[in-house]
Formats: sequence, C-alpha cells, structure tokens
Amino acid sequence: MKHIPQIAASLLGLAFLLFGLNHWFGFLGELPKPPEGSAPDLFFGAIVPTGFLGFVKVLEIVGAILVIIPLTRNIGLLVLGPIVINIIAINIFIMGGAAVFQPPVIAVSVLSAFVLWSERAKFLGLLKSATSPTS
Repeated sequence: MKHIPQIAASLLGLAFLLFGLNHWFGFLGELPKPPEGSAPDLFFGAIVPTGFLGFVKVLEIVGAILVIIPLTRNIGLLVLGPIVINIIAINIFIMGGAAVFQPPVIAVSVLSAFVLWSERAKFLGLLKSATSPTS
C-alpha cells in the first residue's frame, strides 16, 4: 500500500510530461480543431500565438519531473496545481460542462487529488509553520 502514492505520482508526472512534450514535438498527432468562432477557438486563438500556452507547457514539463521525484514532489504539486485547476475550469467554462468528463481530464484530476491527499501532512506542516506565532 505504501507504493501506491509513488505510482500515482509517477502516472501524473508521466501524463504531464507526455502532453507537455507533445506540444513541442507533436508525436500524438494534432488535436481536432474547435468550430471556427466558437469560445474554444477564440480562447486558443488568443493563447497559442502569444506564447502563453508554450509557457504553460514548459511549467507542465518542469512540474512533471518534480512530481516524479519523491524529494521534490511537493514543489511539483505547487507548480502543477494551478494548471490542473485551469484544465478543469477551461473544460467547464469554455469547452462546455460535459468536457470535464473526458478520460484525460478525469485521470489528471483524480491523480492530482490523490497525490495531494497522500502528501497532505507535509502541506499541513507548511501551514502550521506559517501560522505559528514567532517569538
């Protein structure tokens, strides 16, 4: 049972590594384009040419590597946490609510929540030290 968090973290890291590197190398093929003029088309039309999506993909790759390594897992979760929240938000608000039930979105969400839950004691330690009065 003690190896399950490591397996989950490795799967989460590999997923982000795979999708992050796919942005640069395109080995998974091109994703279907949304209908022209739709909210997803306008959204991705804004973030792709500006380089913002490339920046996010670099953070995905860095966060993935950090999550896979047990010593740096919490830093990796801090990097990937906002990305996971944004993936969920984009799929709810821009792609339409049903998009949140796609298998990759569910897998990343569940794995992230599980790894965060298994590392909760370390995160609570950060909160306790931040709220403790200093002498």
